[in-house]
Amino acid sequence: MNTPFELSLIAPAKLNLFLHINGRRDDGYHELETLFTFLNYGDELHFTLTNDKSISISGDTHGIALTDNLIYKAALLLQTQCKVNVGAKINLTKRLPMGGGVGGGSSDAASTLLALNTLWNTALTLDELADLGLKLGADVPVFIKGKSAIAHGIGEQLEYVKLPQKWYCVVFPNQHVSTAQIFTHPDLKRDTPKLLGDWQQQVLTNDCEPLVKKLCPEVEKTLQWLLKYAPSKMTGTGSCCFVEFASQVQAQDVLANLPHTWQGFIASSVNTSPAHTELAAIIDK
Repeated sequence: MNTPFELSLIAPAKLNLFLHINGRRDDGYHELETLFTFLNYGDELHFTLTNDKSISISGDTHGIALTDNLIYKAALLLQTQCKVNVGAKINLTKRLPMGGGVGGGSSDAASTLLALNTLWNTALTLDELADLGLKLGADVPVFIKGKSAIAHGIGEQLEYVKLPQKWYCVVFPNQHVSTAQIFTHPDLKRDTPKLLGDWQQQVLTNDCEPLVKKLCPEVEKTLQWLLKYAPSKMTGTGSCCFVEFASQVQAQDVLANLPHTWQGFIASSVNTSPAHTELAAIIDK
């Protein structure tokens, strides 16, 4: 293929369909098991090559300093690692809530690595990109690998699974939950036994949910409201909550009745990240 001058890529949302914390390591990271599914909905990133090494970010940056922005960190990491002598202008259209547990920052970082690996022609493999991504956050590798999976370890050991397509209504109760606060809190449950045998036959929960509900009553209120429609769950460390349906119409019905103080979206699950689907179409041109 001819290397493109610019490209756009989605940074999809993820849901944790369960999240078990098995223990805490000496380095502060947690041993966990969690099931990731991707949604056909997310942020949009547009990348344009520059002739110098400058990296700039515009759009919905929410006032985050450039050096604190995961998109910038991802671009700089790849540029430094591969000794790239060009740069990029990156424009972000933000659709995923920050502090919502749907992976917005990690997904943005992963899509940045995927896109710039193509634009900059650095030709790293997915495994090499995932190793880089792990330096940015434990959730980044699953977005780079782009397959629904059960993650083990600190989230970097991936066991791919095929999941039936479902429709989800995801609700953001306008509360930002700090992942760091939850994972360092003394009341977090950290002793769930590791899965043995068929995970689909076992009781699956989110070990962060009881603590988040205690610290953030609006999350508990959201989960209770969603119970009118279907069993409700929280994703990641929150604050987004979700319900699962077989059809788009059912998910749309929940969204239509959402209290005006909350935000939400509906999306279908996919076994392959839409970022990978879009990138494959660009490369095949």
